[in-house]
Amino acid sequence: MKLYQEQELKIYNSLTNQKEVFTPINEGHVGMYVCGPTVYSNVHLGNVRTFMSFDMIFRYLNHLGYKVRYVRNITDVGHLENDAEEGEDKIAKKARLEELEPMEIVQRYTIDFHDILQKFNFIPPSIEPTATGHIIEQIEIVKEIIANGYGYEVNGSVYFDVHKFNEKNKYGILSNRNLDDLVNNSRELDGQSDKKNPQDFALWKKAEETHIMHWPSPWGEGFPGWHLECTAMSTKYLGQKFDIHGGGMDLKFPHHESEIAQNEACCGTSPVNYWMHANMLTLNGKKMSKSTDNNILPGEIFSGESTHLSKGFAPSVARFFMMQAHYRSILDFSNNALLASEKGYNKLMEAMTTLENLKPIGDKTSFNLSVWKRNCYNALNDDFNTPILIADLFEAVKFINQLKDGKATILAESLAELKKCMHAFVFEILGLEQPNASSDDGDALSGVVELLINMRTEARANKDFATSDKIRDELLALGIQLKDGKDGTSFSRA
Repeated sequence: MKLYQEQELKIYNSLTNQKEVFTPINEGHVGMYVCGPTVYSNVHLGNVRTFMSFDMIFRYLNHLGYKVRYVRNITDVGHLENDAEEGEDKIAKKARLEELEPMEIVQRYTIDFHDILQKFNFIPPSIEPTATGHIIEQIEIVKEIIANGYGYEVNGSVYFDVHKFNEKNKYGILSNRNLDDLVNNSRELDGQSDKKNPQDFALWKKAEETHIMHWPSPWGEGFPGWHLECTAMSTKYLGQKFDIHGGGMDLKFPHHESEIAQNEACCGTSPVNYWMHANMLTLNGKKMSKSTDNNILPGEIFSGESTHLSKGFAPSVARFFMMQAHYRSILDFSNNALLASEKGYNKLMEAMTTLENLKPIGDKTSFNLSVWKRNCYNALNDDFNTPILIADLFEAVKFINQLKDGKATILAESLAELKKCMHAFVFEILGLEQPNASSDDGDALSGVVELLINMRTEARANKDFATSDKIRDELLALGIQLKDGKDGTSFSRA
């Protein structure tokens, strides 16, 4: 399906804080870079939402006929604790605590990252470079920044001179911050720091003797700064200036701000035309936090093994839930919200199955297909507005159900077009999947388990706890876990 011409694609550009018509640098081609995970722990749900948003964007750009080079990196060194300039590398710290080599940590959590994204039906990026695979490129950029007068070396570490850069450029252009404000809000250096100013950030850090991950450089043994990695990998594969750079809202400052400064200091140009930022995910109305147990991992959604969930949910249900919110809006994750999304997802999938089996009915089409199709594309062309798209899809669902009940008519040509469009929007762009091919078996299994749950409930009512416990234990042995709650008993695959 080719580009729908009714309305041009508009993207909200974080750099200008407005929607702009998307015009790629090279006609027909798109270069897109998204900051990937730091692989020192299981990928969390907030990260998944960000990557899912850009997976949808990648899908839609492909659908419009663009040839997209999508680069999403793996940070496997250089990301210090609390995104600070001092402290331990997150991966090295995890390796020390677990008495493993850092690359064992990287391997474990990179596999987890890919496994989770595959379950959510992500399309892999075109290129997935690692920070450790691009040390030479990063050293060369540092050399260039120093040569241009924007970097300085102290005791084996190299820092970016923000104040020097700000004499001719603007540090803070993306996050709309003034250097004067940053200076006023920064604590004074304590005399132990090598930096000239608190606002300066590391391009290369000297490795102490206890630091496990380090490489030789003109300034001694060390490792690259976190911000530098993305500059090196994005420009290597997309050029000194490319179309789209994406990431979570939390990366806007200082990470993306520093990327802009590095590129201008090194290459003399701002690296990106369209900066895109996905918003955060909350849980039960509060910020996700491991320390307060207000946290949930993606795998727990599938199993239901979380105090925040009444049961497990299919990956496509969770994906449908996230697509019901615009990528730039805060989304609150809760059990009730997932239950509601599950109903909507099931209704949509039932309609897709019905649509596949429909035949032409009557001598006219009692549905304005062209207007509906235009509305769907206009939603996506308006900064990828998936909630509006989904609302339009349910207009088609209503029509499909009317056709099934013999209360509407459709011509063969219109039916073929409706099938093609619905398949494109639901599966190709939103990335949803039909329930497993073995869904009939799953329905039968659900029916049997529900029957056993009813028998167990009756046994408990009769104080026959031996039978009740036997049903629970034998189901668990078969991989079915029961979960008792105030609204009754639910089950999930253990």
